[in-house]
Amino acid sequence: MIPLVRYQSALLLRSQRWLGPVLLYAAFMGIGVQAGEPVLDSLGYAAAGLLPVAAWLVRICVTQEPEAARTCAAAAAGPARVHLASLLAATGSAALLGLASTAYVAAVSDPMSGDHKAAVPLGSATVAGLIATGVCVLTGVVVGALGSRPVLHGRGWSLSLTALAALLALVLSPSPAQYAVFGLVSGSRTGAVHLAVLPLAAAIILAGAAAAGVCALSSRRR
Repeated sequence: MIPLVRYQSALLLRSQRWLGPVLLYAAFMGIGVQAGEPVLDSLGYAAAGLLPVAAWLVRICVTQEPEAARTCAAAAAGPARVHLASLLAATGSAALLGLASTAYVAAVSDPMSGDHKAAVPLGSATVAGLIATGVCVLTGVVVGALGSRPVLHGRGWSLSLTALAALLALVLSPSPAQYAVFGLVSGSRTGAVHLAVLPLAAAIILAGAAAAGVCALSSRRR
């Protein structure tokens, strides 16, 4: 599996198709994260922006190979393994972006509550931000996996439904990402740090189930 993930990651890097989501996220961070802002608010903002970016990266990775190359890879390693490698490459790329953004927020933000009256422990806040980032990345992977092939093949419907699902995953309460981001933002009011452990567990389960489903489907629709 590791060689397949490296192959998919190399394809992503060389294709430069990652520039779109990465530059969009950089602009998102540049607009919304300012030096001296409350750290928990900024961490929540940074984590939320990763959800659509992760979904976009999944769409790129599962469609980046020419059909002939994907057929050869599927014949050699199996279509399910090739598709899983695409998902893992996208997840790893989004996770690296999340690590960088969390480190940046921790470096430039003010470790205080939203009203700047209560101190926030920076170490605990950073851990909470990393957990929320992981939740949002995994939720975005679920959205991207279910909104791309082999589930949906039409580009128009796929893009529209993926964008809509990413938005709903950020605002609807059953979503693990919504709970994780809300925990950071609400904690900023009093300076309390909430670790989104249960949302992370739920996101891991959802991502695993979605990956298993789409990989099984890719074997039938190859």
